Amino acid sequence: MGLSYHFTFTAPADVSAAELERFLKGVEHEARQMGFHPTLVLDAVFNTVEQREFARRIVRSYVLQDQRLKGAVLPAEEQLRDFIPGVGRGRLVPERAVVLVVTDERGLETVFGFARYPATLRDVDGRALLETPLGGRWYFRDFVDSADTRFRQLVKRFADAGYLAAEQDEFATSS
Repeated sequence: MGLSYHFTFTAPADVSAAELERFLKGVEHEARQMGFHPTLVLDAVFNTVEQREFARRIVRSYVLQDQRLKGAVLPAEEQLRDFIPGVGRGRLVPERAVVLVVTDERGLETVFGFARYPATLRDVDGRALLETPLGGRWYFRDFVDSADTRFRQLVKRFADAGYLAAEQDEFATSS
């Protein structure tokens, strides 16, 4: 079993993508000074199948489980993937993401940022099925399998800005 450093970021729904992008540009500047290269800040909307496939690669989907989704309900494919009707579970697809990608000396890419998920899950006919727990908030959860302190320094920037919702450092608790 390997060790990981987990982090979760959130921002209120009324924070604009432009504001988050400005924040991430500042974090990117520090990441470059720490030796990460290349780096990239990206603001992406996921409207097409290709864009949603790209989102799957850069953003961990939010797991949505709700008893109201059990049975014959068919959620809209563009909103929910890996749907398991028997348990009412699937992965909510983000509508938009503002992210910072950093690359370390070994070529390992790590993503930090924010994703906006639909506030309402709809069925294949466009009818509202349920309000999602995120309520339009920006949300991002990921991890890195590294003890490199630079990742913790970047996460601290999110904490200082009030965006850190949770953090678990298995490297710190393993000693």
